[in-house]
Amino acid sequence: MKIATFNINGIKARLPRLLEWLEETRPSVACLQEIKTQDEGFPADAFEKIGYHAIWHGQKSFNGVAILADGVKPVETQRGLPGDEDDDQARYLEADIAGVRVASIYLPNGNPQPGPKFDYKLSWMERLRRHAKSLWDAEIPTALVGDYNVIPEDKDVWSPKAMASDALMQPASRDAYGRMLADGWVDAIDTLNPRGGIWTFWDYQAGAWQRDHGFRIDHLLLSPELADRMVGAGVDKEYRGREKSSDHTPVWVELRDRN
Repeated sequence: MKIATFNINGIKARLPRLLEWLEETRPSVACLQEIKTQDEGFPADAFEKIGYHAIWHGQKSFNGVAILADGVKPVETQRGLPGDEDDDQARYLEADIAGVRVASIYLPNGNPQPGPKFDYKLSWMERLRRHAKSLWDAEIPTALVGDYNVIPEDKDVWSPKAMASDALMQPASRDAYGRMLADGWVDAIDTLNPRGGIWTFWDYQAGAWQRDHGFRIDHLLLSPELADRMVGAGVDKEYRGREKSSDHTPVWVELRDRN
């Protein structure tokens, strides 16, 4: 079972690239972020034509998440992150697929910091941790994947100095991410690439892609049941270099079948 995450940065603008990636790599599950469309504008038919069934949680012009599954219909288990009834941003969607609970996550960016956007980011991360604990306590094999908007360590960015003031690598952001790891969630990419130097995002500005000035903010966190089944994880870097690409690239983990 191959589970992937891809911040598509506008599903309508990137649909040809997205379909291309799906057909060329064929993940079992693809979690999307920043679809940037209302629910009625989601192009479900395009995915159905190539064998993928979808659920989605949209929002006009901003945010939005989706889950695609190859050949099976995702069974939705949670829409929106629990813990704040006033939060109407489309950033969390969760479903059961082939015995695995999968969540597509678009964590708040938090810039500018300090300020209300950064406060919202930290509050959202604490809510995520609480909800993740409920899945843990229920012993559900779970993958929490998506754009976390957190650079976990200095090894995960081309230049720590260049990003020092950004919300993505503030101590509070890193601490919140680290607390989830301390709870027992396994960072798939970091586990197999402990020396770092793996990027998932390159800005459109200042020739970041051409100069390889990137950083790692798209993560796959696995419960122990799934971490024990991990046989590989990686980044589909080449897709960032294609015409009209997202500024993120797909990230994936492969799990062996249950015994």
